[in-house]
Amino acid sequence: MASRPPDDRSLLAVNQAFYDPLWARSRLMRPERFNTWPLVRSLLTPGQARLEVAPGLCPRLPIEETRFIDASVPAVTTLREHGADAQIGMVAQLPFADASFGLVAAFDIVEHVDDDDAVFAELARVAARGATLLLSAPLHPSRWTSFDDLVGHRRRYEPDDLVSKLARHGLSVRRTAVYGMQPQSSRLLDFAVWSLTHRRERAIWWYGRVMLPIATLFQKKLELVEGVMDASDVDEILLECTRI
Repeated sequence: MASRPPDDRSLLAVNQAFYDPLWARSRLMRPERFNTWPLVRSLLTPGQARLEVAPGLCPRLPIEETRFIDASVPAVTTLREHGADAQIGMVAQLPFADASFGLVAAFDIVEHVDDDDAVFAELARVAARGATLLLSAPLHPSRWTSFDDLVGHRRRYEPDDLVSKLARHGLSVRRTAVYGMQPQSSRLLDFAVWSLTHRRERAIWWYGRVMLPIATLFQKKLELVEGVMDASDVDEILLECTRI
């Protein structure tokens, strides 16, 4: 699988350098504000055990009756202040028993870790047989930008490679959709990178308090496709998987 060359930064170091200041200056975004909410709502069942890993302050699963785990202290602190059952932890070492959850969410996380197989193995391990895993990932290494570097991405996936990797961990893709709120304009991306590099503190405040809330207003409706969609021109994909 093509990926960016690894460096000596750990996921925790990247989180502390970029995401901790972001979440410390951001407000919690309720899951109902994201275009994933209709899909999530359709998957909720009474008494269901649910887990979301690394949500930051943008959880997609309901705050109530969902377990959250994140490496960011500011994110976990704010989640708890809003009544969430949240704890500090790493996605490659989930502190839960096998087959604990009927619904698991992992948005915008597998591209950040050095050992993504360990992450997929853990997500599959804690998911009960027949459980649903909601996952997102950026696609096509040829589309790598300076923004990927800035936010700590380790890789982009070729679609077939991602599906094959999921299958090796007992996860079957049920439906897919185009996903993500990254700006399509290369100039806007370049400006974001420049701002977060040279005017970091101010840029983080604007992103967390203004740009992210505004971006949720312009999200397109998720158009779910049975099976694996033609992702040849898709920058980021959402996958609804079943634990087999």
